[in-house]
Amino acid sequence: MGGRGGGAHQLEAVTSARGSDGPLAWNVAGLLADVAGAERVYPVEGVRIDLDDLSLAGPIDGRVRLQRTNRGILAHAQLRTALALECSRCLRDVREPVTVDITEEFLPSLDLATGQALATDDEPDVLRLTDHHELDLETPVREAIQLAEPIAPLCRADCPGLCIVCGGRLDEGTHDHGEDDIDPRLEALRGFRADDA
Repeated sequence: MGGRGGGAHQLEAVTSARGSDGPLAWNVAGLLADVAGAERVYPVEGVRIDLDDLSLAGPIDGRVRLQRTNRGILAHAQLRTALALECSRCLRDVREPVTVDITEEFLPSLDLATGQALATDDEPDVLRLTDHHELDLETPVREAIQLAEPIAPLCRADCPGLCIVCGGRLDEGTHDHGEDDIDPRLEALRGFRADDA
């Protein structure tokens, strides 16, 4: 499975190295012991994670490529899923497909040979491997999916929205409410015309 000197061209689909901390975590101790340029490819299938205020409408699928660098591990993930949202015009439920492309470098927190903690103060914002040499992509994936959420999702491009009088969907039924349905507080504006001003 990608021994020493495997090089950057050797791609392998390996599922047995899945980490114990979560569905998007992999133990990379073997890859850390390999030469720079060696890589592994892992399939991602049927993964679900918590997105705080968003909901997934489908599982996360795709693949993750982990490559040994001279400093640590470069993770490149190409993932797809769908979000359960609400149309911004008519409030129908919407299933919005989302594709994310993530590239992050993770540095070790422990020396692989000695088990001693490595200094992390010089790069406090860098992503780190766990003390068990696991690379956990859950946080970067969560953030990428949240950033991919559309500002104003639509059920369709020409969605007419809601009736301003009755609140019903404009593409369902008739909405000829006549002039008698005016709010009594706005009665004084009935005769107003912009060209009269």
